[in-house]
Amino acid sequence: MLDPSTSVQYVKGIGPRLADVLAGKGIHTVDDLLHYLPFRYEDRLNPRTIPELRAGEMATVIAEVRNSGLFRTRRMPIFQMTAGQGRTRLKCIWFNATYLRDKFKPGQVVALYGKVEADNRSGELQIVQPQFEILEEPSENGSSDSAEKKLAESLEIGRIVPIYEAIGQGRLTSRWFRRTIHSALENLAADMPDTIPEMVRRRLSLISPLEALRRVHWPEAGESVEDLQSSRTPAHVRLIFEELFFIELGLELKRREQKAQTGIRFQLDDRVRSAIKKILPFHPTAAQKRVLKDIASDMETLSPMRRLLQGDVGSGKTIVAFEAAIIAMENGYQVALMAPTEILAQQHYFSARRILEPAGYRIVLLTGSLEDDRKREIRRHIGQGSAQLVIGTHALIEQKVEFAKLGLVIVDEQHRFGVLQRFKLMKKSGNVGAGGPPVQAAPIQSATIDPEAEPDVLVMTATPIPRTLALTLYGDLDLSVIDEMPPGRTPIVTRRVSDDRAPEVWDFVRKQAAAGHQTYVVYPVIEENEETEIKAAAKMYKELSRLFADLRVGLLHGRMDADLKEQVMRLFQKGGLDILVSTTVIEVGVDVANATMMVIEQAERFGLAQLHQLRGRIGRGAAKSYCVLMTGGKVSEDGERRLDAMVRTSDGFQIAELDLELRGPGELFGTRQAGMPSFQVANLIRDRQLLEIAKREAAAVLEGPNPEISQKEIKEALRHMRTRWQKSYGLVEVG
Repeated sequence: MLDPSTSVQYVKGIGPRLADVLAGKGIHTVDDLLHYLPFRYEDRLNPRTIPELRAGEMATVIAEVRNSGLFRTRRMPIFQMTAGQGRTRLKCIWFNATYLRDKFKPGQVVALYGKVEADNRSGELQIVQPQFEILEEPSENGSSDSAEKKLAESLEIGRIVPIYEAIGQGRLTSRWFRRTIHSALENLAADMPDTIPEMVRRRLSLISPLEALRRVHWPEAGESVEDLQSSRTPAHVRLIFEELFFIELGLELKRREQKAQTGIRFQLDDRVRSAIKKILPFHPTAAQKRVLKDIASDMETLSPMRRLLQGDVGSGKTIVAFEAAIIAMENGYQVALMAPTEILAQQHYFSARRILEPAGYRIVLLTGSLEDDRKREIRRHIGQGSAQLVIGTHALIEQKVEFAKLGLVIVDEQHRFGVLQRFKLMKKSGNVGAGGPPVQAAPIQSATIDPEAEPDVLVMTATPIPRTLALTLYGDLDLSVIDEMPPGRTPIVTRRVSDDRAPEVWDFVRKQAAAGHQTYVVYPVIEENEETEIKAAAKMYKELSRLFADLRVGLLHGRMDADLKEQVMRLFQKGGLDILVSTTVIEVGVDVANATMMVIEQAERFGLAQLHQLRGRIGRGAAKSYCVLMTGGKVSEDGERRLDAMVRTSDGFQIAELDLELRGPGELFGTRQAGMPSFQVANLIRDRQLLEIAKREAAAVLEGPNPEISQKEIKEALRHMRTRWQKSYGLVEVG
């Protein structure tokens, strides 16, 4: 008998070679295989005969291949296959399907599923682009093996059939998965324990895990096909809830463990408040005041702060982070601010020097591109505590970097870092300096060092995250949102135009330059690629330099060396360039108040969140700003929705919701990079309501004494979470 933890290679029909192919899809155990769910279902309960077919209906037809072939038209290659039942025939057509050239052989039995249509010329019925399964191969003597035929009929015909995504370049087909998963279920031990506490199961009317697995792969005859397709059957709900419940249980446990840890109790008296007020360049918004109050309250408690600060581009997160830094520095502690790119780190460094240095705070910048001698000198200041605010990139988490007295960690654009990187920086709070005995940080007010105390952590992101995703991606963090823009910001006018109107756009750019304003022109790639029509920044820089020969045009992209990038950016910031041709390297960290125009070429090729981030580079001054989305050629349906959203709204949260819907959470943030739990069956967009329920139930289980739940059940649930869900929970456990 098989156990859920059994290696998948021991399932009948797999073996070591195919196990390697499955491992590439994250399928290592029997449990992984059984959680590889169908992506859709076909109702093959009542296959139709060809004479019964009617135009406009969806139908399943079981027929024999008669002939097939590829023929070319002026527009595209078309593959045609004719299937028959006795003397009746049905034509099937696929467009641009050269891959089907050798797929069908006369005598094969196939299941066809699709919409029946009438041929415009002949009026005969046909199915265009049908889904298909080859049920039976013709044998040399004209008849197939009876046992094989019976198995094919039992799994392929006369039932609701699960359809799986093929893997291994199509070697492991949907049909292969049906047979293999059927075999695994048949040989699975019947005593699979249910580790969700009975109180929760009863409250939500959850079926058993074994029953759920059987019914999700082999639905019963009376099951609603609509519920199956939308993953809302009792079987789907059970499996989805289970996954979300154990991830939320891990996050809830993490939250409780954090609250039990010893942190730093920062003092927030009149002197500290006065120091904060001195550095403010403008009157803070109500949202900034509210968020700072959240942060200050956290910092005054003995529990370590773990807070996510969310705010749209230009909402004023950085000044709030500097205010938090002052609280730590005025208490005699060091602050580390880690940014994902050198450009952003430098931006923060120059802002910090402008705002904080006049008040006497000592600020250093540590990045990978600095010369070794300079790095050593900066590390020495950090280790001795003479550097109070340390701003940098990944260089901050190098082994050689040690802080004398780290009290606050600020991580900007968190989704660009792995959770482990945040964790490494937090653990640099030991009070032994690099290269010598510990040296006090010359604080304004000394505070007692507790080497075991965890530093406070403030995570910032300008990528608006829907609440549903934030619950999981940053489930161990408290959430604060700056939902108000600073005064003086004028709304950005966004327009979409096709690239045949480029002359009008360039005329408008010239008018902006004549008015003393600057423009960004952004392209998807750096260099021309012969295989694509995407315009390249380097090529267009030359063209625009000729077009605007009387203006100052610069080029910025990620492959330039750090010094040159810095020179170009500084030149643009100081007004030395009228037009900056760039790739998405300017997506974050570039703040030029005089830039009033953003032209994004081939805008349909950018992601929605990326477009919104790029647009956020303008509209930072009092002058009216314009964002022009130029498109070339045919735009996909999803592309149309992205562009429409950009024109319709500048609300980052609305945009994030749509982007999440279009791309999915893994794509939106980069699963591995972000520390996002890797979901097998749940979908955060579709399963929002279940996620909220799972969060509530996980908190209830860990709440405390409850006559409805035993300590044994809680221990078993936590044990299961750490073993069965380790791949997902392990990512968040170090956050």
